[in-house]
Amino acid sequence: MASDKKELSPEQRERLLGVLKVRFEKNMNRHRDLGWDAICAKLEASPAKLWSLGEMEETGGEPDVIGHNRENDEYVFCDCSAESPKSRRSLCYDRGALEERKEFKPENSAVDMAVSMGIELLTEEQYRELQQLGSFDTKTSSWVQTPADVRELGGALFADRRYGRVFIYHNGASSYYAARGFRGLLRV
Repeated sequence: MASDKKELSPEQRERLLGVLKVRFEKNMNRHRDLGWDAICAKLEASPAKLWSLGEMEETGGEPDVIGHNRENDEYVFCDCSAESPKSRRSLCYDRGALEERKEFKPENSAVDMAVSMGIELLTEEQYRELQQLGSFDTKTSSWVQTPADVRELGGALFADRRYGRVFIYHNGASSYYAARGFRGLLRV
């Protein structure tokens, strides 16, 4: 779905809206008291956001609504795949980390890929909130937004769920692993 236009074709739009609706109805525990019709209307009025959701879906994120900010009528979508999205793994943290590697460079960085998709990495707090809705990353891990002071020292943060608990860890920002990716968040 990636293109310079950042807009889905009518067929892609209808297919994606169908997938999102089925996921929404199947997982009502993630968004109690919200109705699909209002969400669908917001999506249809925002082609670029719908494109970003298409990117999340295409890369294995299984995006779903996890919240609603009533003050600004903004719906929050997040990757709800059981494990870190498969097509977003083996990435170092950001562009600086990618450029720092002299050999065996990964294809991309988590931050750059998120920006290209029009989404943002989860914060530690958002990651913990997501984990209240289910058990995610029990076999994988996900990069999370890293505070500037940690990043300035060459580190980056990632998170997972093990032993029934959520853990936040650190690693060198230039590291990358087959089981580490990132989860994205999109406000619509």
